[in-house]
Amino acid sequence: MPLNYLSRRLTLPLVLLLPLGGCAMFSWSESSAQRTTAAARAEPEKPSFDIEVKAPDPARELLEKHLELQRFREVQDLDDAELARLISLAERNARELLGTLGYFSPKLSISRQSDGERPLVVIEVELGERTVVREVDIDFEGVLATTLKPDAVVQRERIRAGWGLPPDQNFTQEGWDDAKSQALRRLGAKRFLGGRISYSLADIDAATNQARLGLRLDSGPIYYLGPLEVKGVERYDERLVPRLARLAPGSEYDRDAIVQAQLRLAGSGYYDSAFIFVDPESDPAAAPVQVSVREAKMQKVVFGVGLTTDTGARLSVEHTHNRLPTIGWRAHSIFQLDRKTPLLQSELTSIPGEDGWRWSVLGRLDRVDDGDLRTQSQRLRVGKFKSQDHIDRNYYVQLDRARVSSLSGLPLDPAEAGTGSALSVNYVWTGRYFDGAPTPSGGYGIGIEFGGGVTLGQDRAPFQRTLVRWLGVRPLERGRIQLRAQAGAVFARDSARLPATQLFRTGGDTTVRGYGFRDIGVPLANGDVGPGRYLGVGSIEWQRPIRRGGVDSDFDSLLFLDAGAVADKVADLRPVYGIGTGLRWRSPIGPVEACIAYGVTPRKLRLHLTVGFQF
Repeated sequence: MPLNYLSRRLTLPLVLLLPLGGCAMFSWSESSAQRTTAAARAEPEKPSFDIEVKAPDPARELLEKHLELQRFREVQDLDDAELARLISLAERNARELLGTLGYFSPKLSISRQSDGERPLVVIEVELGERTVVREVDIDFEGVLATTLKPDAVVQRERIRAGWGLPPDQNFTQEGWDDAKSQALRRLGAKRFLGGRISYSLADIDAATNQARLGLRLDSGPIYYLGPLEVKGVERYDERLVPRLARLAPGSEYDRDAIVQAQLRLAGSGYYDSAFIFVDPESDPAAAPVQVSVREAKMQKVVFGVGLTTDTGARLSVEHTHNRLPTIGWRAHSIFQLDRKTPLLQSELTSIPGEDGWRWSVLGRLDRVDDGDLRTQSQRLRVGKFKSQDHIDRNYYVQLDRARVSSLSGLPLDPAEAGTGSALSVNYVWTGRYFDGAPTPSGGYGIGIEFGGGVTLGQDRAPFQRTLVRWLGVRPLERGRIQLRAQAGAVFARDSARLPATQLFRTGGDTTVRGYGFRDIGVPLANGDVGPGRYLGVGSIEWQRPIRRGGVDSDFDSLLFLDAGAVADKVADLRPVYGIGTGLRWRSPIGPVEACIAYGVTPRKLRLHLTVGFQF
């Protein structure tokens, strides 16, 4: 075989193998590069220089966080000349930042040190005197500048009086911005929806460390509400939204009224949510009110559990039908099961009329076990009611029937115990003027019930019933004082057989602590305690916040003194007392209280648990 043939035969496989080897070598090389890059990325890049700020707080924190020099630390190829240029610019930036805190004449020293691994930029600050506001000039343009309407004049003066950066206060940029924003919000809260800031100036005299502030607010025209434009109504009466919102066309714009209208709609049970918007770009003479609602389901069932020391554990079922067939009224029924006060109640209510009043029909069956007495009662009520922002009014005709028996089996005079029936006409007025919900820190509430009627049965007798309730909360330098009073009277001849539901008993978690549920009443011949015709209750309570780390927490300590009396004659009213202490948690749903009270007359300690604020 020729040699050149063998050579060609041997060479060919080598040629074929070379590309394969090249591929293998290339693959290995690429993988190594990827691993090298990944390893490089895994190691964080070191900053090109360090910064140390020597200054009092909060100036040190401000400079460390917002100094522009900080962001250049990540530049890896920064040379000495560029770093020197950045240091020269840092002084101006530092002075601007310190000016936002009110220091316009600080002493600054910025130096570079190179003793360590990388350069160190040291910024030393002596703040000097802080700038103080000396003059404030607030002026107005537009209708608010010339109107003589009393409400608008008051609004103008309140904007000036409520200015957030008054003379003799330290100037800060944040305080200046907040004060302007607050003044603009107060301008736009009523009437002047299109109000704006037309001019503002903070004139700083660094030599004297004084600031003179100027602000001009352009109120623009007064905005009047136009027609409601409602979206989202499908299953409920279209008249509901305007009657619940109560935003009359032609009334002046009021942001608080808008918020209250949203709350009424969302809290009515007919809507899961509501949003109201008035466009400031619309016609001020009749600005359309855009209302968007999301309707609630037609029916709802709610299961509930509860616990009080008065009645023990409680189970309840509530059913609501928002639109009954044919009549379109709402039906709300509740079944409550507990040891002492089980009840079954159903109420029908109409949609509000143009004047806000609603018709109501209520039926109720209940049982109350208090001491050795059991009171079984039935009630039928027909009337009208109206609920406003602070005032509730209700008038109705009511039929009451009550039957009282002794659980101990002892002989009982039904007339003394409250067995009877009556027909009455009643009026109830309640005013609430508290500063907040669900846990007020100030304000008061007052309720008045006035009714008259006739007992039913063989011996019919007229009667008149009055009940007055009052609750006041007064803030202290630390904490609050809560005062509570209640007085009631039923006027009728001695022989009148009044039902127990029209008479009075007291004692328990929300009346006179230290006593059991309705333990305070009129002693009966068989030793039980029955209802009486006259009632008096009073309470004083000191609520003191518990501090944690020098700051008030959501918990209060309580000290209280309660007193109460029930009798058939005014001269026989003899108060009994309860004194105690407790703990209250101001939860998002209202106050939750746990109290230990000592009843002076029975000489016993009693635990009381309550949830929520009610008046």
